[in-house]
Amino acid sequence: MTAAPTALRRGWRAADSAAGGLALDLGLYAASAAFAAVTAATSTLLPHRAWGGVAAVGYLLAALAATGQLLSRRRDPGSPLAGPPARWAVTAFAWLTTALLPLAWQSIERARGRTDRAQEEVLVVEESGRRLADTGTPYLGHDAIAALPPGEQLLGYTPYQPGMALFGLPRAAVDAWWTDARVWFAVGTALALALAVRALIRAAHPPADQRAGVAVLRGVQAATVLPVCALTLATGGDDLPVLALCLLALALAATGRPGRAGLAVGLAGALKLFAWPVALVLIIWGLTRRAGLRVAAGAIGLPAAALLPALLVDRDALVENVLRFPLGHGLVTSPAQSPFPGHLIATALPAGRAVAAALLLAAGLAIAVRLARRPPRTAVATALVCGYGLLAAILLMPSTRFGYLLYPLALLLWAPALRPGAPAGSANWRAKDGDTAYT
Repeated sequence: MTAAPTALRRGWRAADSAAGGLALDLGLYAASAAFAAVTAATSTLLPHRAWGGVAAVGYLLAALAATGQLLSRRRDPGSPLAGPPARWAVTAFAWLTTALLPLAWQSIERARGRTDRAQEEVLVVEESGRRLADTGTPYLGHDAIAALPPGEQLLGYTPYQPGMALFGLPRAAVDAWWTDARVWFAVGTALALALAVRALIRAAHPPADQRAGVAVLRGVQAATVLPVCALTLATGGDDLPVLALCLLALALAATGRPGRAGLAVGLAGALKLFAWPVALVLIIWGLTRRAGLRVAAGAIGLPAAALLPALLVDRDALVENVLRFPLGHGLVTSPAQSPFPGHLIATALPAGRAVAAALLLAAGLAIAVRLARRPPRTAVATALVCGYGLLAAILLMPSTRFGYLLYPLALLLWAPALRPGAPAGSANWRAKDGDTAYT
C-alpha cells in the first residue's frame, strides 16, 4: 500500500470525525449551496439552471440545520439534536429539497408544455420505452436512424442496455408528470439505497453500533446530496439507479451474500455499461471466497438475459446502438466532452485520440495486473478498486461527461461503510489490515 493513499485516508478520517462528523456535514452543505448558486447563474443548460435555483435554497437550509447541530453539540456533546438520527434527518431533508423537489417541479412543468425541463437522456429513455412496447426492442436500426432529420439522429440512438427502457414504459402508457422517467429513476434509486442501508445496519455488530450507522450515512450522502448526484437525478437521472444497484451489490458482498451481490450488479449491468467493470471486480472478489460462480450467475446472466430479446428481434439495431455508437462509429458522434486529460490529449495533440486510447489501455492493464497479483478479498478493497479504476477511466477517456464522476466519488466514499459489515454472531469474519474479511 503506497503512502499517498494511506495519508489521504487518514486525512479523510480526521476530517470525517471532527465534531462528530458535523463539521464535514456543514462543509458539504455550504459548498453545495455555493455550487448550486453558481450553476443557477452561469450554466448554459436550462434544466441545470432550474435545478440550481431550487437546490441552492435546499442546501442553504441544510447548512443552517448543520450549524444549529454544531452549536447544540458544543453546548451539550450528548444532545440528541447533534446525534446520528438528527444527521440522518437533515440528510433526508437535503435530498428531498435538492433532488426530489427539483425533479418533481421540472417534471410537472414539462408535463404542462415546457420543453426545457429535461435533459436529452430522459427523452431517449422514454422513446426507448415506447419502442420496446411497440416492437419488442428499444433500439432503432441504422437505416431508421439515417431516415431521421439530421438534427434528430442523435436522439435516435439509445446507448444503454435494454433494461434501461423499462424506466420509459410508464410514459408509453400514460402522459403525465409522474410517468417522467426521472420519477422512476428516483424510485429505483431510493429502493436500492434503502436495501443497501438495511443490509449494512442489520449486519453491524452489535446491530445498534452507531459507528456503522455513521459510516453508512456518509456513503448515502455521497450518493444522494452530493451535487453531482442530486443534479444528475433532477435533470437526467439514468446513472443514479445504476450507481445505487452497484452500492447495493457491494453492501451485499460486505455482509456475506455473494449470490445476491451478483444479482444486484447484474441488474445494474442490464441498465448501463458502467456497471460492467464493477461486476468484473466483484466476480474476482467472489473467486477469493470460492463463490465466483454464484456472483457470475447474476452479474453475467442478467445482462445476457436482457440482451437476448433485443438480439432476437433486431440484431443489427442492437449492435448499432450498443457498440457502434459508443465506439464513435455511428451516424453521429456523442457530444460528451469534458475538459479531462483524455479529452484534452485527444483534441490538442497530433494523433491525440491514439495517445489517449493508449493511456487508457495502459491504465486498464495496470488495474488488470493489480487484480491478478492482489485480488480484492474484502468488499472494502473491491469498492476501492472499482472507484479508482473508474476514476482513471473517466479521466482518460477521449469522450466523457463531468457527471460520470458520480460513480468513482460515491464508490470511494461508500467503502468505509462496508467495514462494519461483519454479521452479528458470525465466526467466519475477522478484521484484516483495517478491513473486514473472511477467514
